Amino acid sequence: MTTVEVAEDFAQDAHLFAKLLRADGPVRRVRMPRGLDCYIVTDFAQARALLADPRLHKDNRRAYELFEAKLPAGATNQGGFGEALGRHMLNTDPPDHSRLRKLVNKAFTGRTVARLRPRIEEITAELLDALAGQERVDLLPSFAAPLPITVICELLGVAPEDRNEFSAWSKTLLSPSTPEDAQHAAQSMLGYLTGLVEQKRAEPAEDLLSDLVHASDDGDSLSGDELIAMAFLLLVAGHETTVNLIANSVLALLREPEQLALLRADPSLMPGAVEEFLRFDGPIHLATLRFTAEPVEAGEVTIPEGEFVLISLLGANRDGERFPEPDRLDVTRAAGGHLAFGHGIHYCVGAPLARLEAEVALAGLLARFPDLALDAKPDELVYRYSSLVHGLEALPVRLH
Repeated sequence: MTTVEVAEDFAQDAHLFAKLLRADGPVRRVRMPRGLDCYIVTDFAQARALLADPRLHKDNRRAYELFEAKLPAGATNQGGFGEALGRHMLNTDPPDHSRLRKLVNKAFTGRTVARLRPRIEEITAELLDALAGQERVDLLPSFAAPLPITVICELLGVAPEDRNEFSAWSKTLLSPSTPEDAQHAAQSMLGYLTGLVEQKRAEPAEDLLSDLVHASDDGDSLSGDELIAMAFLLLVAGHETTVNLIANSVLALLREPEQLALLRADPSLMPGAVEEFLRFDGPIHLATLRFTAEPVEAGEVTIPEGEFVLISLLGANRDGERFPEPDRLDVTRAAGGHLAFGHGIHYCVGAPLARLEAEVALAGLLARFPDLALDAKPDELVYRYSSLVHGLEALPVRLH
């Protein structure tokens, strides 16, 4: 199998990138822009199967060793968070994964998350009130970002004055301009979270991070490093996904006036529409790294042992074999079963919260601003340089 060279700007048209790869076959060997050789999976059936395949591992230490061995001479692991921040449940295999996930599952069940609706509605109303007197805004920093950041920080017990700085570190880690920027952000994040965990140990409050700290102290098996990594995962994943979900959904609607009109005419469509937004233009591009612990058959391809596998969630969700007319937004579509939140044991624990936040945010925004319109040509919009998150750098809109 020939190796496909991935262009530096592949994230600027991630759907076309996945479509072109899938046209050549559902599993392709590629060389990423920083020089890493891996396999990318772009069709729904293979993606879903491999996301749940126990022969694909995620152990952080082994993955780091493989990464260092596979990078060409002189290349730097620009996207890595380092070992200290990487020891969370998304980078572990059973039985450690099961133990770590059990500690947070209860906080993110549908029933538990539903209790947050009044507070999410309150934050949404406050943000919309602040926008009301303006004619043009960038919807990312003014609305799409502060809502989920506020919610997850309140849930975990992060002080309001720390949230902007934390959000900036998060964005740098997921879309770094240089290896030095990524390293600085990782060190800043590590120092902050270490202090935060110690604060919750000394002065526990009624928040999830305090609960996790003291579950560990009471004999559960969260180590100090695991606490810091868990806080990192929950805080970063707990807002980055939803920021992009909200912004991508607004953009999709503004580009499809008929679908926007349907949703305005019947707000009861919103929960199903959120599923379609997740399918149509989800917030995650390529799922986090997995590697083969033994040879794995994927379609007509045998992926050897010790190879990295990247699963295109965007590509899988636009596979015409699974979703008819996949490139068409349809807010009435039965889009359930998409892979925007993954599949298998690593299915996103925060999915119920992300869905609720998107539903409340989008309903509030559309109701408050009936003349909402895009304030840029679609081809002028720039996507963040990232193989993981699929999100815009800015979303300029007109409110009136």
